[in-house]
Amino acid sequence: MSAADSSLLRPKLLGRATVNVVVAVSVLYTLLPVLWLVLASAKNRDALFSSDLLSLSDFSLLQNLKDVFAMDGGLYGRWYVNSLLYAVIGAAVGALVSVACGYAFDKYRFRHKEKLFGLVLAAVMVPQTVLALPLYLMASEAGLVNTFWAVFIPVLFNPFGVYLGRIFARGYVPDEVLEAARVDGAGELTTYARVALRMLGPGLITVFLFQLTAIWNNFFLPMVMLSDQDLYPVSLGLYQWNSSASVSPEYYPVVIMGSLLAVLPLILAFVLLQRFWRSGLTAGAVK
Repeated sequence: MSAADSSLLRPKLLGRATVNVVVAVSVLYTLLPVLWLVLASAKNRDALFSSDLLSLSDFSLLQNLKDVFAMDGGLYGRWYVNSLLYAVIGAAVGALVSVACGYAFDKYRFRHKEKLFGLVLAAVMVPQTVLALPLYLMASEAGLVNTFWAVFIPVLFNPFGVYLGRIFARGYVPDEVLEAARVDGAGELTTYARVALRMLGPGLITVFLFQLTAIWNNFFLPMVMLSDQDLYPVSLGLYQWNSSASVSPEYYPVVIMGSLLAVLPLILAFVLLQRFWRSGLTAGAVK
């Protein structure tokens, strides 16, 4: 190999090594907190403060699991069910609404369509915390404060989901297929439900996963809307327990175990639906 070839390969190898180092640091940054959470959830209260998480002593995973569902009369189980209702049903309905709106923006012509879509894009940039107070005032006028609907209804409408729905409709649903369905006598609702929606399956799953993650991790809106502990989602309930842990240290193990359990539905959803999710994210590049 000549000196010129060696000088050309050296920057490439150096750049590859730099990329590998950055990727390795990013992976460690992501996985170390998860590893700590897994190890800490198997320790009792004394072991948590002894900085000895790697030892096999003081193993109390089953006891912590029992305690988290027994604490405060089993509130955690109710919080978990609430989160499943808010997130799973909310994400499913929200994904259907978002994809339908995106489909309408892409396939139909109506007055001020692009201006309205511009408002949708502008709404994407508005932080959800800014909307909490107006949503609270509206819910108060409707008499919905401190009810299930005060948290459930706002999460059904996601501007980013509408944007994704339009992108997926453009990439997955050819206009020629819709015209063929109309020529065969199918109405607009029939064409959407039986033809377009089936083709939008990967996009629907992708929007569902984004919605599921956002709703499951939603914290500020429930904190503003709810005062009844029986209606809390897991995120708000764990926050309350963590606040109590400074006075009552017995809450520390259950907060950690509860946090570990709270991650499992998201991991399960991404594992089971990753095939559709990946194909949905790469649709634009393939098309």
